Amino acid sequence: MSPLYEALCLKHNWTCDEELVKKMKDINEAELKTISVKLEDAVTNAGDTEVLDCMFEKARYLSKIGDWEVSWVAYDEILNKEKVGTGKKIDATMEKARIALFNMDKARMKETVAEAKALNEIGGDWDRRNRLKVYEAYYLMSIRDLKGASKLLLDCVATFTCVELCTYKQFMFYTLLTCLIALDRNDLRKKIIDDPHVITIVRELPNERDLVNSMYNCDYKVFFQTILATHTEILADRFLGPATVYLVREFRVLAYAQFLEAYSSVMLSSMAASFGISTTLLDTELSRFIASGRLNAKIDKVGDIIETSRPDKKNAQYQDVIKKGDNLLNQIQKLVRAIDV
Repeated sequence: MSPLYEALCLKHNWTCDEELVKKMKDINEAELKTISVKLEDAVTNAGDTEVLDCMFEKARYLSKIGDWEVSWVAYDEILNKEKVGTGKKIDATMEKARIALFNMDKARMKETVAEAKALNEIGGDWDRRNRLKVYEAYYLMSIRDLKGASKLLLDCVATFTCVELCTYKQFMFYTLLTCLIALDRNDLRKKIIDDPHVITIVRELPNERDLVNSMYNCDYKVFFQTILATHTEILADRFLGPATVYLVREFRVLAYAQFLEAYSSVMLSSMAASFGISTTLLDTELSRFIASGRLNAKIDKVGDIIETSRPDKKNAQYQDVIKKGDNLLNQIQKLVRAIDV
């Protein structure tokens, strides 16, 4: 793994062990030479299938030792080779996506996932389609589209086979956290809490299990305590770690909104007691979320009361139509002026 070792030393300003680098390079060169000999023999004496297998072996070994760019080129050679079936092209594209995922290269992740989806439409089988959903969910998590990711992850709960990316336990970790934000209370029970596939693995994820159950059972004090316990796990995750602040904020907004939905008015001190936090902290949090339009309520600090207001959906729809109509008229006017010129 000399390419990866050297890249890490350069990135973190470590001192390279030249002797170790030389030893690793010798091993890498010997292995690549062996693969090249096999490839030449396959080209001369074997068929297209054997040649393709050797090309995959070379690309995978380059990826294994961390020589990402050369590996990427090797996979492109497979994709550009004549007489390669759609299934093998999908495999090569998904393996390129794994390289992009490992390096958190979002542009390449988007590109390779889109290519794999297009190939799947042409001639992908069920297994590849199913695994590709997990790849796409990983990409969506990396760009904080957690609702989009949750839909894809839910589709794979009963049919998960993407073991090259993660274990089923890790997969379920992502599923529970994203679905908590994306699903309403009824769907949360139907698709997560009561699902037999989830039940079999969720005991291995006690914090995430308690997070989902406490939210569904309206036990907000336990919910907030579990957020603290889950925070460390989220922070340590490569894909959700960068979105830790966003996730924790969304969990809090979700809990506040669900609590206030049951009341037309409630005492600030009573709500603070339900969440196990101080009235000062609750007042600060609610003020911020109300001001940003995340909660439909207002605070009477003198009377120690929070009054909720239900959003007028018809009025909101009317305002939305007016806004879209204005935008359409502006575009038409610009078009007319352009035509006149």
